[in-house]
Amino acid sequence: MTSMLTRAVRNLPAASTWAARFSVRSLSSSSQLQAAAESKSKKTLTKSGVKNIVVVDGVRIPFLQSGTSYIDLMPHDLARAALQGLLYRTNVPKEAVDYIVYGTVIQEVKTSNVAREAALGAGFSDKTPSHTVTMACISSNQAMTTGVGLIAAGQCEAVVAGGVELMSDVPIRHSRKMRKTMLGLSRAKSMGQRLALISGIRPNYFAPELPAVAEFSTGEIMGHSADRLAAAFAVSRAEQDQYALRSHTLAKKAQDEGLLTDVVPFKVPGKDTVTKDNGIRPSSLEQMGKLRAAFVKPYGTVTAANSSFLTDGASAVLIMSEEKALAMGYKPKAYLRDFVYVSQDPKDQLLLGPTYATSKLLERAGLTMADIDAFEFHEAFAGQILANMKAMDSEWFAQNYIGRKTKVGAPPLEKFNNWGGSLSLGHPFGATGCRLVMAAAHRLKKGGGQYGLVAACAAGGQVNKIAGQPPPNRSLHVWAWERGSHGGDQKTPAYSLLLSVLSGSLAQSSPSPLEEAGSPSSSLSPCSAVALVCAVIILSLNPEDPACGDAGWPV
Repeated sequence: MTSMLTRAVRNLPAASTWAARFSVRSLSSSSQLQAAAESKSKKTLTKSGVKNIVVVDGVRIPFLQSGTSYIDLMPHDLARAALQGLLYRTNVPKEAVDYIVYGTVIQEVKTSNVAREAALGAGFSDKTPSHTVTMACISSNQAMTTGVGLIAAGQCEAVVAGGVELMSDVPIRHSRKMRKTMLGLSRAKSMGQRLALISGIRPNYFAPELPAVAEFSTGEIMGHSADRLAAAFAVSRAEQDQYALRSHTLAKKAQDEGLLTDVVPFKVPGKDTVTKDNGIRPSSLEQMGKLRAAFVKPYGTVTAANSSFLTDGASAVLIMSEEKALAMGYKPKAYLRDFVYVSQDPKDQLLLGPTYATSKLLERAGLTMADIDAFEFHEAFAGQILANMKAMDSEWFAQNYIGRKTKVGAPPLEKFNNWGGSLSLGHPFGATGCRLVMAAAHRLKKGGGQYGLVAACAAGGQVNKIAGQPPPNRSLHVWAWERGSHGGDQKTPAYSLLLSVLSGSLAQSSPSPLEEAGSPSSSLSPCSAVALVCAVIILSLNPEDPACGDAGWPV
């Protein structure tokens, strides 16, 4: 596979061309985006007979580098803080929430169902069911789509979904031999049996077992995969450093301008209140260039500076049926329409999921790259992002690997992760998905775009993507799920999220109460909508959505 990917380089844009795209012009959003969106044809992602589901709002506590202010806490403490922040932001009555779903990757054994413990700690009723899901770096995406499924099936009207990760205190186990001995001691019925077990203990029994860093199915560390992928697509060290610097610069700008409105303050017990992410550190290419290879030594191109860092954090979003949200007087951020999951070879395509998922989602939605105004991709590694861009921009890759006659096209940088990404904001494995969705929704609302797309790769070669549409100045999300992994083919999913903002009318999946009431379009106020496709998520904004403004949505 690697050799075949290397051959694709002949058909990819020259390195100098890609380097030019990381110039200063990409550090701020283009002022022409809104005008371009208004000139585009109006498209919708509606499905007859499908219940309208919306994201009311979402929050996250500050994402911090592991080993800092959250070091003395437990995962459920962070998740509880996110839930409390969501309650404060939305003012939703706790009894109105029917279900709570949380995603996490490295589970704390004392709180195996972290969703339940966090919910109880946040003051939710003990009658509110809660469960935890895990799907590597797209765990909170899985939590959100699970919530959508519960609402679509008529089981719930309001679901809280979120994610949490605490890398400051990961579970460390005794060795397997020591565990076996200890269990034997607990079952021993006589002193002789106990002494026999104790006498069999050897020094190597005391070596601890750390959480696995390598992929279980391949035995390879993800950083090695990123380095090989960068080499296969001829992504240079300079390009990776330049992209990473871009991420930190944009994140710093967004933070200083108060654009990261999903962040809520968290009073850490016994410490000060944390109000902002602490991993944003714009440096210089000269300083970044001094770092040594982190994985493939000594000649690898992936370093600590162009990789996402270990992060502590938690996030939460409130998802409702449209009727429920309307009845409670909410002005949601997005409609949830569609989502897809795809799976790829975990060895050589571990981080290429967004390429496959983007192609699949756009085809499902009847959209092209030109229709997307806001891209939010998870930045595991700078090399992973750039390799996916080159793959999406390659006719050869499209024909030989995706089965397309033409390439899907690479996202333009002026629309891509404009407020920073995981390289700078941080990546708490289980919580990143919610951040991506809310970032896309807020960007669409602020920029007046039409569609947004969110994508994220995950361990095991998994990917999720989502697509959506919003009315003027309101964000809404939409999902449709399709799995591409099959038991025996060793393929795993990938994730991408497509968001959209419609400058025209937003047709509803089913008539909204406001449509049935004959609300005039002239009374509309700006709104935004979001659609999610697992492996791909789409969001959109629609100025003419009948469910806006004086017609029913609170302004």
